[in-house]
Amino acid sequence: MRLDSELTARARIGTVALELFGSEGVNRVSIRAIAARAGVSPALVVHHFGSKEGLRAACDQYVISLVRGDPDDPVELGDASGLAAMLEEAEPVRRYLARAFLDGTPQAAALFDEVVETTAAWLEQGATEGWVRPTGDARARAALYVTWLLAPLAFGEHLSRVLGVADLHQTDATLRYSRTSLDMLTHGVFTDERLLNAWDAAAAKRRTR
Repeated sequence: MRLDSELTARARIGTVALELFGSEGVNRVSIRAIAARAGVSPALVVHHFGSKEGLRAACDQYVISLVRGDPDDPVELGDASGLAAMLEEAEPVRRYLARAFLDGTPQAAALFDEVVETTAAWLEQGATEGWVRPTGDARARAALYVTWLLAPLAFGEHLSRVLGVADLHQTDATLRYSRTSLDMLTHGVFTDERLLNAWDAAAAKRRTR
C-alpha cells in the first residue's frame, strides 16, 4: 500500500513536469530539474514514472482526462463558476499543449488525434441533444473545431501583441479571446450565404472539368 506522502509526491512531480514541459519543452527539461523543482530526488521521479518519457506520457493522459471531462462531475454548459474553475486549472495545460504541438513530435500527433476523436463524440452528442448544428462531415467539423481552439496557442506571440496582453495563457486573456470565438461560433460571422454559394459554385465548376 502506498503512503499518502508518496501519492502527494507523485502529484507534485506531475504538476511540476506539466509546467516545465509547457514553458521550456520536453527536450530541454531533465529529470533532475523536475526533481529539484518538486523538492524530491531524481530517483523518486524514476520510481513513480520510470523515465522522462513515462512522465511525458502521464502529462498527456492528464490533458486528455481534462478534454474528456469527469463523467461523475461534469461542467454544465452555462455554469460560469464551473467554467471559470476549469479555465484556472487548465492554464498550465494550455502552455503544455502549445509547446507540444509546436514541437511536432509523434506523441503530439497522437495527442491531437485523441483530442479530435473526443471532440467529435462531444459534438455528435450535442447534435443529438439539439445544441449543436448537424453537419454532413462530422470528422472534418471536429478537426477544424479543435484547430480553431488551438490556433491561439500556436500564434500566441502575435495574438498577445495584437490584443495588447502580456501573456495570452493567463485566464483573463483567454476569457477575452475565447468569448469572441464563442460568439463567432454561436452566431456566425456572415449575415448571408454569398460566400457559401460562391464556394459551392467553384466546387461544381471543378467537377465539370
